[in-house]
Amino acid sequence: MKTTIYDVAKKAGVSIATVSKVINETGRIGEKTRKKVHKVMEELDYQPSSVAAALTGKKTYTIGVLVPDISNPFFAEVARAFENSARSAGYTLFLCSTDNQPERENEYVELLLKKQVDGIVVATELNNFKLVNKIVSRELPLVLFSVDHPSVSTHVVTTDDVRGGYLAGDHLTSKGHRKIAIIMEQDRSSSKARLNGFTQALNEEQVFLKDSDVISCRSVIEDAKRAARELLSGPKKPTAVFACTDLIAVAVMNEARKQGLAIPGDLSVIGFDNTIYAEMADPGLTTIEQPITQMAEYTFAQLLKTINGSESIKQRVMLTPELVERGSVKNILE
Repeated sequence: MKTTIYDVAKKAGVSIATVSKVINETGRIGEKTRKKVHKVMEELDYQPSSVAAALTGKKTYTIGVLVPDISNPFFAEVARAFENSARSAGYTLFLCSTDNQPERENEYVELLLKKQVDGIVVATELNNFKLVNKIVSRELPLVLFSVDHPSVSTHVVTTDDVRGGYLAGDHLTSKGHRKIAIIMEQDRSSSKARLNGFTQALNEEQVFLKDSDVISCRSVIEDAKRAARELLSGPKKPTAVFACTDLIAVAVMNEARKQGLAIPGDLSVIGFDNTIYAEMADPGLTTIEQPITQMAEYTFAQLLKTINGSESIKQRVMLTPELVERGSVKNILE
């Protein structure tokens, strides 16, 4: 059975109130008694309840993080960066992968509220944004990561997605590409922003996308494969594709090879995120890099300021993405 505060008090020969004061560092407890209680707690491997700590007004040193899909390499790397930032600040994460399901989103938010976490990071495009307002109404510190919503007054940390899309479009047109397509993430505002920047860069070079040049999918392997097949099945194949995530980009490269197309000889591909997928792809994937580590550090810095009561003005931080060239884009002007 799990060790309780009663077990600690009994073995230490003190009252439960004394053990509670030692745990919460309150009251006047002699140093000898304090050391004795700590020694017993260690011997019995007693872990004070974080919820009990919260009920006394103390921090639980826990943070909730909602991501859409932990199997997506971008969010896997984001989670790792969050964990590193949290550990350095003495916090533990509750990582919740919602799989873009409204039921899970609601269940996880309720769970985090019950766990009395000190703050929450939302890194998923919630189907029900009323959940965010619910967090805000509880005055629980909150940061939106890579998502934003005009109805919510809170800290936001994002990448300049319009700029990232523009960089992708400018890179492809500068290499001479005119038959260009894009595969974007379904129902994500960040992907729509990337499309806007991409379209702007193409239009400046008098390249205009048709409806059939824009395909939507979820950033999961099977749906990315479906979108790639749809794109490559037409009679007029593009010479270049911008995929709004590295995962989608790698799926396009694999499907293209199955159809006998060479990368980048027959089809150039550019991604977005600069995850481990981009480095492992063959050839290496040219992509737009999001500064994941820096974004995670900014996110936790803003969250901790709010938790500690030292940040009242809501900050919207937008970091600049950069083009990382590898071998997946051909210069057809040469």
